[in-house]
Amino acid sequence: MHGPQQRGQHQRRRATQGAEWVSPALQAQTGRPVYVVQFDKRSPDGTINMSRHSRTGQGFGFVEEMTFELDRLATSFVRVVVGVAIHQDDGHKTFGDVSNTGVVVTEGYEELLTDDFQQVPGATAATVAEFTRNASGAWEFHEAVRGFDSDPVLFTQEMGSPPRT
Repeated sequence: MHGPQQRGQHQRRRATQGAEWVSPALQAQTGRPVYVVQFDKRSPDGTINMSRHSRTGQGFGFVEEMTFELDRLATSFVRVVVGVAIHQDDGHKTFGDVSNTGVVVTEGYEELLTDDFQQVPGATAATVAEFTRNASGAWEFHEAVRGFDSDPVLFTQEMGSPPRT
């Protein structure tokens, strides 16, 4: 796991194979989201946007992509959590059930995180990253791969919670 890294303007997330990107903007360090961005939605201010989406995982390259413009996000937001949820339309599926799952988090051409979800094979959803605003206002990246066994709707409420010990 990597420590915090200070981040600049644009953050780009990519995932593969039948997963749904979800990203709540949180005003507190833990807790419920103020809003959730997922397929066919964007943040109210346009700073978080899901531009590509696939329910089947078919296609060339990354089949889902979400872009963050953290430098434009209101200063009242101090944390953005990024997660992936597997579609459950065809019955219960976990990351271990879906082939070729993966996530890459980049800033420009710099790769911040690559993960294949093998550490959470029994999960139906997972957080992958957190961006937190430090005291000077700069955003920091934190790798945060953590599995959840909940439906996609419940996951959006749980994903900002502190890890259980």
